[in-house]
Amino acid sequence: MKKLIAILLLLVVSTAHAQDTDSRPFQLGFTPFPYEVSVDAVLDTYQHISEDGDLIVHHFDNGVPWSEALAQQPYSEWVMDDWSFRRSLTPETHELLLTVTPIRLLRDGLALYRGTADEQALPAPFDSYTFDHPDVIAAFIHYCDTIIAYFQPDYFMFGIEVNLLMKNAPEQWDAYMTLHRAVYAHLKATYPDLPAFVSVTGIDLVEGYTDANHDDQMRALNDIIDYTDILGLSVYPYHTRFMTDSIPTELFDTLAALTDNPLAVTETGYPAQSFRFDAGGRFIEFDSDAQKQADWTRYLLDSAAEHQFLFVVNFIIRDYDQLWRDIGGREDLTIIWRDTGLYDENGSPRPSLDVWREWLKLPLNNP
Repeated sequence: MKKLIAILLLLVVSTAHAQDTDSRPFQLGFTPFPYEVSVDAVLDTYQHISEDGDLIVHHFDNGVPWSEALAQQPYSEWVMDDWSFRRSLTPETHELLLTVTPIRLLRDGLALYRGTADEQALPAPFDSYTFDHPDVIAAFIHYCDTIIAYFQPDYFMFGIEVNLLMKNAPEQWDAYMTLHRAVYAHLKATYPDLPAFVSVTGIDLVEGYTDANHDDQMRALNDIIDYTDILGLSVYPYHTRFMTDSIPTELFDTLAALTDNPLAVTETGYPAQSFRFDAGGRFIEFDSDAQKQADWTRYLLDSAAEHQFLFVVNFIIRDYDQLWRDIGGREDLTIIWRDTGLYDENGSPRPSLDVWREWLKLPLNNP
């Protein structure tokens, strides 16, 4: 009930521009994304989450056990061992944001299958289904019920960056919205006190920031806004025309003006080192450093206070250079988020962590 009360209060609370330096309205959190493939790295990541935040995110963007969910049969050991391990390491002092999605990682179709491994090919007949097929709706709802029962989250996100489907596969949008509305209706009827919501890529909602069609993005926002308790924002500002040249300091004012719904940053990050990205044989250079990351973190958290965000999640807590090398060390999408940790690849804290901790030490005034 306290989460529902918090959301209702945030609908009427003043969002005056003066920062309240005596407390903070938002929780601070991370995902347990590890910096290398080792048990020690995983345990160290959870330890830092325990020390440097009060929210943890279990982020499942790696497929859905469609067949088992539809048949209401037990999930594979692969799935359940992962769930069990995560639950056993979740800090008891932290609140939990649980995120799932029916949309695949590239945001261009139905999520792949999670069976004996992540992101396996869709089994028949799901390989021929659209988002609005009754079996897809039934299976995803049962999956949501099962994972909610297992993790008992404080917040539940049932779609990740959903507006990218409108950008990447607009012909599938209407079918997706049939699923979206059905899932939301079920969640609110079954768990009335659990905030149920989806995230969007905030940068695509601001006209001119990216190549997204603005009219399409406004339609997507208008379609979902009555079927999401919170507007979750996935925000990577260097994925815009600004790159790492400057910080778009009107970003959150613009996004806050789009809705009366409570806001939260479900994932973000800013690189603290320079890198280059191979865009099909054409290399794009990103010139950045630790000070630029600290400037972004300061703007982000000041804006979170100003607009009364519910929480802010920096997706990566420590740079994953070793993991990046282990998986091939390519200058493709795997490098884009590599240097966005508040700790560098050696585990040394960055200036952005000082900014983060200054807010963390303040008492939480989110009811």
